[in-house]
Amino acid sequence: MTHVVVVGGGPAGLSAALFTAKNGLDTTVFDTDETWMHKAHLHNYPGIDSIGGSAFVEDVRDQVDEFGADRHEGEAVTGINASEQRFEVLTENNEYEADYVVLATGADRDLAEELGCAMTEDDVVGVDVSMETSVEDTYATGAMVRVEEWQAVIAAGDGAAAALNILSKEKGEHFHDFDTPEDAE
Repeated sequence: MTHVVVVGGGPAGLSAALFTAKNGLDTTVFDTDETWMHKAHLHNYPGIDSIGGSAFVEDVRDQVDEFGADRHEGEAVTGINASEQRFEVLTENNEYEADYVVLATGADRDLAEELGCAMTEDDVVGVDVSMETSVEDTYATGAMVRVEEWQAVIAAGDGAAAALNILSKEKGEHFHDFDTPEDAE
């Protein structure tokens, strides 16, 4: 069993996976490589002067892999069943169990709807500020929770918010992921 299953390999999903894996939670990512980032070029992402969307995704995948996430590229999630204590995540050939699910499937809201996540009047997945849906321990991020506010930096922030909330629940206190250099004052 894994702590966190992330469904989606764009900025939102990879950001969530980066934070959870970096901070010691077993993290499994299902990445069908269908991110819109392959059609993008970033000139508006803080700290990055200019980068192609595909190169950006590859860089973030490398980071996620370096922190030990179990990334399943090309394996699509076909369904998710929720019980009181865990989730069963289904693919064509396998079943996985998880404590938390982060949905980062772009504008495809099918899995969220099948899980019973509440939708807003704008037909996006309803979430709170931590990106948690109406289904406890299920998070939705990026384009699936926003009407036409589809930016890589916003999506990555949504993924980070979901991950920090999961980490806070696991640690039993508000969790902050700050790395401080030894020579900081």
